[in-house]
Amino acid sequence: MNRPHIQLLLALAIVLLMPLCMQSGSLATEVLIFSLAAMACNLLLGYTGLLSFGQGVFFGLGSYTIGVLLTRWQLPVPVALVSAVLMGAVGAAIVGWVAIRQRGTYFVMLTLAFSQMFYFIAYTATDITGGDNGLLDVPRPAIGVAGYTLWSLQTPWQFYSFVAVLFLVTFWFLRRACDSMFGRTLLAVRDNEERAAAVGYNLRLLKLQAFVISGAVTGLAGGLHAMMAGIAPLSNAEYHTSEVILLMTVIGGTGNLLASVLGAAFYLLLGDWLSTLWPRWLMLLGMVLIVVSLGMQRGLWGLGESILQRLRPGRKPASDADSAAEAPTVTRTQQGGNV
Repeated sequence: MNRPHIQLLLALAIVLLMPLCMQSGSLATEVLIFSLAAMACNLLLGYTGLLSFGQGVFFGLGSYTIGVLLTRWQLPVPVALVSAVLMGAVGAAIVGWVAIRQRGTYFVMLTLAFSQMFYFIAYTATDITGGDNGLLDVPRPAIGVAGYTLWSLQTPWQFYSFVAVLFLVTFWFLRRACDSMFGRTLLAVRDNEERAAAVGYNLRLLKLQAFVISGAVTGLAGGLHAMMAGIAPLSNAEYHTSEVILLMTVIGGTGNLLASVLGAAFYLLLGDWLSTLWPRWLMLLGMVLIVVSLGMQRGLWGLGESILQRLRPGRKPASDADSAAEAPTVTRTQQGGNV
């Protein structure tokens, strides 16, 4: 059995085990939702080498799209979710089209500027977003056909099962994308942009495609979060949301999609536990994150691989991205033109 299939089975095992290990269906659902957002961020950071602070834009777009379509137009849930995905993709196309024209610090500044700009637009567009109050009373209507209910989403665990199905489908899709020629080409761009451009790859097109996919998945996560919480809050559009998604990605480990699930679970579960110990729990969480950053540069996944390496000497641990990079990545000039 190859590695991608193993990772898909591990993702399935996580989805099946969480209801057995956790009492709160809402918290378990939140873990899967932010796992989606972290995996989307990992596609940019771990596979393309793009440090984006614009993920909150796509997350917020998904939340507001779901909020408007379900509260004001009463559209079916599948239609609303597809719309959230499309809005996230469109937002990412706009942000990416501008931001990828710069590199390094200037790229990061552009994504941060878009994040701040979107926040103030959401804050002032009260007729659409609800402003500081957000969009309240976002429903979770049942999924049905011709008046027959196929899937009720009312209870937390019923909604968890729905999110779990979407999570597994998205995980499979992202794995296929990362294991394809497209994913290997992204790794070539991440490792050496000059060489990738020299052999004929269209770097801007590749980065824009990665942005659109990441934005679509993040939009889905934002829409599901609004349905879970029953509100599309202004906080979903803050740059702090982008920071949290980035933290989850880095804590889990870049270059590995399953590591993003570990990062999201670690951040949310640890934060939930620390909040019961001390009102100023964010200070404790910050200390833990400092320790993680100093002692585990490859994240939780890298720590696990290091432990396995010690138990099985002679095997060199490698992330999915590093493993994929072993295959030829920049040998075909017909993939695109120069930048």
